[in-house]
Amino acid sequence: MRSFAVEHWAFALADDRDAWSKRHDDSAWRAVRVPHDWSVELGFDRSASSGTGYLPGGIGWYRAHVSLRELAAKPGQHVRLAFEGVYKNADVWVNGYHLGGRPSGWVPFSFDLTELLEYAPDDDLVIAVRVEHTDISDARWYNGSGITRMVALQVHEAVRLGEHGTVVTTESLDAAAATLRITHALASDAGTPVAVRVRHELRSLTSDRVHEFAADAVVPAAGRTDLTLQATVLDPEPWSDTAPHLYRLTTTLVWDADGEEHRASYELVTGIRTIAFDADTGFSVNGEPRVLKGVCLHEDAGTLGVAVPAAVWLRRLLSLQRMGANAVRMAHNPHAPELYALCDALGLFVIDEAFDEWENPKNKWWQGHNVYPPRHEGYAKDFPQWHERDLVAMIEAHRHHPSIIAWSIGNEVDYPNDPYASPLFDEMTGNNDANKPAAERVYDPSRPDVRRLTTIARRLAGITRRADPTRPVTFAAAFPELSSRTGLFAELDVVGYNYKEHLYADDHERFPAVPFLGSENGHGYAQWRAVTDHDFIAGQFLWTGIDYLGEAHGWPIHGSGAGLLTLAGFEKQTWHLRRSWWSDEPVAHLVTRPHAEGAGADFWSHPVGRAWDAADPRPVEVLAFANGDDLSLSCDGDELPLVRDDAHGYWTAVAHPRAEALVLESRRGGEVVARDELVARGEAVRIEAEVWMPPADAVAACTAAGIPLHGVLQIECVLRDAAGAIARDDRIVEVVVDGGDLLGVENGDLADVTPYATAARATRDGRLIVYVRPHGTVTARLRAEGLPDGRVVHGA
Repeated sequence: MRSFAVEHWAFALADDRDAWSKRHDDSAWRAVRVPHDWSVELGFDRSASSGTGYLPGGIGWYRAHVSLRELAAKPGQHVRLAFEGVYKNADVWVNGYHLGGRPSGWVPFSFDLTELLEYAPDDDLVIAVRVEHTDISDARWYNGSGITRMVALQVHEAVRLGEHGTVVTTESLDAAAATLRITHALASDAGTPVAVRVRHELRSLTSDRVHEFAADAVVPAAGRTDLTLQATVLDPEPWSDTAPHLYRLTTTLVWDADGEEHRASYELVTGIRTIAFDADTGFSVNGEPRVLKGVCLHEDAGTLGVAVPAAVWLRRLLSLQRMGANAVRMAHNPHAPELYALCDALGLFVIDEAFDEWENPKNKWWQGHNVYPPRHEGYAKDFPQWHERDLVAMIEAHRHHPSIIAWSIGNEVDYPNDPYASPLFDEMTGNNDANKPAAERVYDPSRPDVRRLTTIARRLAGITRRADPTRPVTFAAAFPELSSRTGLFAELDVVGYNYKEHLYADDHERFPAVPFLGSENGHGYAQWRAVTDHDFIAGQFLWTGIDYLGEAHGWPIHGSGAGLLTLAGFEKQTWHLRRSWWSDEPVAHLVTRPHAEGAGADFWSHPVGRAWDAADPRPVEVLAFANGDDLSLSCDGDELPLVRDDAHGYWTAVAHPRAEALVLESRRGGEVVARDELVARGEAVRIEAEVWMPPADAVAACTAAGIPLHGVLQIECVLRDAAGAIARDDRIVEVVVDGGDLLGVENGDLADVTPYATAARATRDGRLIVYVRPHGTVTARLRAEGLPDGRVVHGA
């Protein structure tokens, strides 16, 4: 199979009703590269929806011209046009033929072009796509607009593997051998049955060890058949979070036709591993216990929207791993294929999630959180007709990833009165309804009955198990107090609780055979202790790993600040605190806050920073984040007593900043293993900028797995003071690029509504990130008033 990326398109943000036609003139349209998100190219608009980040939608058309001569499809070959995702309501024409569309913007879909190519009048194959995203209050987070994921033309032989038609299952595994079951869906356009020899080469990406095996099948005339074989792999290299070994499976079909031998080859990167959830002991991989230290992720990257290059995700995921994370929950929809491939390569467990709502819509806040009235746009209108096809499409496209450990069929669909109701409403704890009108906070029998959810869950669980019987089915329950009584839990293999840690112990006794995990959790130490204190809890998934656009509380805030990383991918203070709990690496990190404000209070009620001013006589509370067995805190050599705060998971002290430096040292076995110094920061005197470069081992893993890391430069910019520390002030930085396209500038400030199309932005905490698509040697100049220019040259 040959695959050709369709990257270059003409684009118009208008509803041109004649744009489907092959002869339509698109010469005046704007040239764009796909993946493409047009919403982030527009300015923030207060009249748009707060839920989706105050960014507009609209209707857009894309047209691509492909040379059939360069495609080089021969008579008898099978040609498909494959989309990884279009947000949303896509309609597709090829050479004027209407092929159909897909309402969902999150799942892959494709079309057979084989017959249409026979009618092509010339070399110019024209693909036209209409995208309609006018219901911009369609989700509780930002989803972008446009052809937001990859598009490809695939040329297959007449005898071929079906789309997403290879399934690799590890049936048994030990140090000596692994038994694999490999299933192929074989298809043929030939007019007579075809005898096919199916050869396999399973090559380790780590050691280059090769395993070969083969089987035979007969594919019916113009039909399909399934082939299943067992294979033994000696001395296997299992995939896990600590050793993410991968294999490339090359499948070659060999058959005779017209007196000649024909071949078709396919490649799939996968892994050998076993997983298990146990009701008493939690989660394990390859028989080894693991605590899931997870984060939930939405799929935007601020100024890039949801058209996020793999290298940008790599930078973010590596930072989360340094923090100690080993798992990701794809919230609350299937994500782009590059993200799953990166989780495979890096060793991150994944819970893949299909839906945030089922047949009835949730409240969509468009004027700020819980501000009435809500809107009720979104996927629910498509669920009755499309849920099975969309769920199966997600599973079939992703089931080869060893990183995926569970399929989630829904997120918080059981939230009471949103929209399903129950007379047990008053028994629900910890809801988020404080600002809602009184009528929204009581049982209303005219609403849909919550017991309906059990019926739908049974249907979705059945669809999931038929598509992949090897992974458990889970659900992220908002109100398990209710769902545990309606029979919904009986449809699940693993039950996820959102923010209900206080129910763990009692519900484990009520359901002793059911595995539990925290599918969505807050950042507090008590929530983490709920995992470490209960062996039966498989782990937790924090809300969230990274700030994201949408779910905003009100203008000008256009995103959620719940992440451990900012939209720019920089670490917050919460990242350092979490690292002190999760990482095995030594940690020492200092933060401060005014003593009178925060004394004894939790970390989140009174935010902290890195302020240290020797000229200010007022006392400050010092918070020390560390994981050593012996800590010391000193001011200019004078030791300060540290007190452990067991409620919040850090140490505290009171200091009077009349000294040059505050120093924290963490020791293990008497040796200093981590150190942090807090000094007064001065005003900016220069701009420091450098291209972020991933570590060599990550590059090697991605390269071996075929994950493209080219196409974007990430330039980290920092304002420095005279001593070389991060400056205490912020400046507007203008970016000028030669030798490339400026894709965007992001500072992570969720209150900064400067249009993303602008080539200038203020730093936040002295930092910002610049994204550039290189054309060759790139020169980026960064200018700020009163400072010498920063300059980066890359590719020379």
